[in-house]
Amino acid sequence: MAGKKISIKLSSGCEMPLIGLGTYARKADPAQFREAVEWGIDAGYRHIDTASSYKNEEEVGEGIANKIKQGIVKREDLFITTKLWNDCHGEKDVIPALKESLKRLKLDYVDLYLIHWPVSVNNKGEDMKIDFLETWRGMEAAVKEGLVRSIGISNFNELQLTRLLKSAINKPVVNQIEINPTLTQHKLVEFCKKHSIVPVAYTPLGLISEARPEFNGKDIIKTDPKLGEIADKYKKTRAQIALRYLIQRGIAVVPKSFTKSRIEENLNIFDFELNKQEMSVVDSYNIDHRCVPGTIFAQHTNYPF
Repeated sequence: MAGKKISIKLSSGCEMPLIGLGTYARKADPAQFREAVEWGIDAGYRHIDTASSYKNEEEVGEGIANKIKQGIVKREDLFITTKLWNDCHGEKDVIPALKESLKRLKLDYVDLYLIHWPVSVNNKGEDMKIDFLETWRGMEAAVKEGLVRSIGISNFNELQLTRLLKSAINKPVVNQIEINPTLTQHKLVEFCKKHSIVPVAYTPLGLISEARPEFNGKDIIKTDPKLGEIADKYKKTRAQIALRYLIQRGIAVVPKSFTKSRIEENLNIFDFELNKQEMSVVDSYNIDHRCVPGTIFAQHTNYPF
């Protein structure tokens, strides 16, 4: 498949596929996670993105194991990302949490481990106020132990990233943040690139794929004829145009889907290129709207937004 070999070199020296399969879902049957991973690998995805908080590492691991057993892929062909949850931010808690993730995934190592949020909580959701610099020391220790190839962050803002870069021995290789046509994040994306940190877009389709009531009146991107014309020109969907827009900005993407046809469609974005005017059209949809505002952490130390 076209997406299989298209990758970007991380500052750690590892190669990361530019497009990954996201596996987060508010509600899904456990079998759906495994099925999506299997469909994704069959379609050509080689980057699978999960997290301990998604509660699906076991099923994701089963999907990966099944495809390795079938001889479709080898472990070294795959790039697996998972994330440290906010209740394991103590330096001594990082490696045990990672080992639990590895056990669930049935893997000896992951290719990328991320601090999911800069905030820290206990199991009751209370603010633990742990400095993410402490957490990062635990992440660096995980690299030394060979449990992970590369480490990075998610949902960090520019100030937090600046502070981390000053003290880190192993620099974060990516910052996984929400980026899409309605949240373009140009300033933070450019800051990351300036420091050789690859921006990775979660929720990369933004309001194209969201249909929740609170977004009423903000979903022009679903119906705007200009975007429809661009999609028609290339015989692509609006979602494919949005993903292509991000890839052309040098942003890696992890779209999620549990529908076989959409999983395949999301990967099929490397056979066309948007021109400058078309890029501007997609860029014009920005309204700085977060689909994932993380408001549950709004009163916590290090809330990034």
